[in-house]
Amino acid sequence: MLILFALVVRVRDGLPLSASTDFHHNPELQERKQQLRTVSKALGLFPDRGVVKGHDLNIYFLSSEGVSYMSVCGASLPAATAFCFLEDLRWDFTARIDKAKVTLATRPYPFLEFDNSIARLQQQYNQKGAPALEVTLTEVQEDLKTRPLQILTPEEVELTNKASNGHAEQLPDSGQNLRLEPVTAPGILSLVLNIMCASLNLIRGVHLTEYTFQDDYEGVSCVLT
Repeated sequence: MLILFALVVRVRDGLPLSASTDFHHNPELQERKQQLRTVSKALGLFPDRGVVKGHDLNIYFLSSEGVSYMSVCGASLPAATAFCFLEDLRWDFTARIDKAKVTLATRPYPFLEFDNSIARLQQQYNQKGAPALEVTLTEVQEDLKTRPLQILTPEEVELTNKASNGHAEQLPDSGQNLRLEPVTAPGILSLVLNIMCASLNLIRGVHLTEYTFQDDYEGVSCVLT
């Protein structure tokens, strides 16, 4: 099988809307599905279409009008065919599901009735390997030549997801890592001496004031000065 899993999510928060049924227990497939969910949570930071390369399986995604269409496909499947599948999926979803319902959805997988549509489209591609609805392979191939596909690595996906959640690592030279240094012994000694000098000056000032008032009243202006 060339297309192993498909998922439709809402772009703004990654809410899963509908998905195909997974009957496979391939360890790499499970890993790619986890990465696919990671991508879905940070779609706003990615281009409207892209691919996450794996060893035997790739993740393809296509975002349009607030909804993203995603799939896990065999690495041998041409990118143009993968995006034909996603385009067909997009056409079918927008024709069947009202946009307002997508916006107002609050719980995961609110459109279970569309799961069967994904399964039928997936089966048709896996059996015939050809577009099913509104797009043609030639159109997609030309579009990929005009707008080359952005290729992402699993590491880039992970870093982007951390950044979207506010957990991006700070660089060593970042100003946010600056902190106050502890006070050293000479600094403490200097502080103590300054306090002592200030205290002595205050005492001398008090005594001078007392002496001036005792001597005569003319010293008031001097004190004030």
